[in-house]
Amino acid sequence: MYSQPPWIDEDAGPLVRPYAVTAGLTGNLREELDLITTIVAARPPSTLDDELGSECSRIMGMCQRPLSVAEVSSQLRLPVGIVRVLLGELLSRGLLYKRSRAVSPDKDVFRAVINGLRSL
Repeated sequence: MYSQPPWIDEDAGPLVRPYAVTAGLTGNLREELDLITTIVAARPPSTLDDELGSECSRIMGMCQRPLSVAEVSSQLRLPVGIVRVLLGELLSRGLLYKRSRAVSPDKDVFRAVINGLRSL
């Protein structure tokens, strides 16, 4: 009798479609968010943020200290595209602020970003 092969993707964890994570948002960003753009929360998280969804609430909590878009993506373990959509929504609601770097980053910053992305 034919036996089923073992499921080999158990380590992948639950798979969730991007539109489910972003609650159907498509990412019409008014502002450009590159990987090294620094994001900071406008205020501490509150129970009012629960309507935003769990990922947005997590972002609000994480961004109490400035984090780059790449760091947010890495800590959430989500693709950068999805994180940009979530950040864009929070920025448009005035719950986050962005800080762009005035000077070009050095090679060490680029290496850190690349290494962070590779670890995803």
